[in-house]
Amino acid sequence: MDLRLKDQVFLVTGGIKGIGKGIVLSLAGEGAIPVILDRNDLPDDYRTELDNLGATYEVISIDLNDTDKIAPIVNNVHQKYGRINGIVNNAGTNDNRDLETTTWQEFEQSIHGNLTHYYELVHASVGFLKESQGAVLNIGSKTALTGQGKTSAYAAAKGAVLGLTREWAAALAADEVRVNAIVVAEAWTPLYQKWIQSFGDENEQEARLQSITQNIPLGQRMTTVEEIGDTAAFLLSSRSSHTTGQFVFVDGGYVHLDRALTIE
Repeated sequence: MDLRLKDQVFLVTGGIKGIGKGIVLSLAGEGAIPVILDRNDLPDDYRTELDNLGATYEVISIDLNDTDKIAPIVNNVHQKYGRINGIVNNAGTNDNRDLETTTWQEFEQSIHGNLTHYYELVHASVGFLKESQGAVLNIGSKTALTGQGKTSAYAAAKGAVLGLTREWAAALAADEVRVNAIVVAEAWTPLYQKWIQSFGDENEQEARLQSITQNIPLGQRMTTVEEIGDTAAFLLSSRSSHTTGQFVFVDGGYVHLDRALTIE
């Protein structure tokens, strides 16, 4: 299916690794122009992947905690390309700021790092999105809906992301700007791999991974970043032209299906 994304410009935060990379590659594969906002450099092998797709792309170095730098970047991107067709709010990290040991100052710092730039990027882009009748895609987390028990700040930020998704969808419906969220559960990313590796030797890592994947109903496997990327590209495209205010769960049924299902 042609998603009709050729030459459309999308700002993607945290697009160098993991889920962000999966989204960038899916957009580039559809002929879109991803503009990556990230504090990390573009690795050579990643650059090769984009070049092999014949992609037009740009990487802008920014620490999104420096929120005041976002609006000038947005304005420069619009000036350069003449349009902004969509925003992908993806950057963030589950920093395990728990209830018992996290001070309110640390809580606010985590909220800032996982939420404020979502708001500011859309705030700075909203006029341009109205011009293009574009789309916003927020990357959420199951922790906002299921809890995790040791990540109060991250869960609060991701809960707010889902709230903003519905609020912005309502606020921008009259302007034909669509706003949706992908809710991620257990996705295989470099950060997730690093976490698994913290459990000891190879056998211990495999046991920990198995304890997680056995509770994922569809295929008893992790979600890939490519699966998230392809869903993102669809939601950003005009092929999903009457979809807004939705939480789309790309999670193999992890959140909503009975995890006691026996897969035969």
